[in-house]
Amino acid sequence: MFPLQSALLPGDTLPLRIFEPRYARLVQDCLAGPEPAFGVVMISRGWEVGGGDARSDVGALARITDHADLGTGQYELLATVGERIRVTQWLPDDPYPRAVVEAWPDQPGPPVGPEQLGEVVDRILALYHRVAEARGLELPPDALAVSPEVADDPARHLYALAGKVPMGQADRYAVLAAPTLAERVDALTDAIDTVTAMVEFQLSEE
Repeated sequence: MFPLQSALLPGDTLPLRIFEPRYARLVQDCLAGPEPAFGVVMISRGWEVGGGDARSDVGALARITDHADLGTGQYELLATVGERIRVTQWLPDDPYPRAVVEAWPDQPGPPVGPEQLGEVVDRILALYHRVAEARGLELPPDALAVSPEVADDPARHLYALAGKVPMGQADRYAVLAAPTLAERVDALTDAIDTVTAMVEFQLSEE
């Protein structure tokens, strides 16, 4: 497991510079195994370096797609964040954080279709237009464009839309940890409203 200061969402790209010895060991173990992957969770209290942190129990699986061994126990990694996981038990660090985890797909709930996704898109576009208007800029027509395979998958589409909203880490975690798609729509809508209110306040001060 690799606890971080940020909440990562499926579909995110994760670049890492590894220098702490315990995480260098994690990288070595991952690269030596059948699947070069590790779990990522958000640190709810504390820091990435040195240990002693409090960790959230919902995260995602990160797969190493590229790496460079810089020598002296340092690595550069590029990983792609995939499916959501949930920690069922934290184990003693040995030497890096370890846990028993399970895949945690979206739970059954009210359906989320094009209408609900369209409302989320409209809210984000309204936010973008407000900022662009205040800055005298023109919003690109493809500002929220996603690939067809993502557009056809409501779960992936929601995560992709969330990645385009400059929300705080607590809001990103709320989006990640929402049990159902419908609850994720609610969490993302709340985050967009929070960002919109902050933008309006900042613009009113200028």
